[in-house]
Amino acid sequence: MRLICFVAGLMAQRVPFLVAELGADVDPFMLHVYAALAEKERRMISERTRAARAALAARKARGARLGNRTNLAAAQALSAARTAEAARRFAANVAPVIREIQNSGVSSLRGVAAALNARGVRTARGGRWAATQVGAVLACAAD
Repeated sequence: MRLICFVAGLMAQRVPFLVAELGADVDPFMLHVYAALAEKERRMISERTRAARAALAARKARGARLGNRTNLAAAQALSAARTAEAARRFAANVAPVIREIQNSGVSSLRGVAAALNARGVRTARGGRWAATQVGAVLACAAD
């Protein structure tokens, strides 16, 4: 009920609303409906979370071990292998671009990073290039 009251208070103060899904000219009734639905969803999520926590606490009280500790080392090794493979694939895709930049006369890793950023090439995580990342890609591609 708090969200509905909050939205109603803002509407009474003539605060303009822009709802991405509904557009700028949304009917006040629809805002109330969406606020009521959001409040109901929040309450349902809270109830499910409380029930899940209580069930886990009851299992733990009965002596059950929670989680799967048996394959932690194997899961970590698999994750590391997948991460390394993704890095190798990314390096294989970007290394030719780096070599092209180096062949054009750019010799420093910082210069290559600047050229990659100027071309709009993003790192594996979608960020901007730095000299250390260029060096890591070249080392990975050389392996």
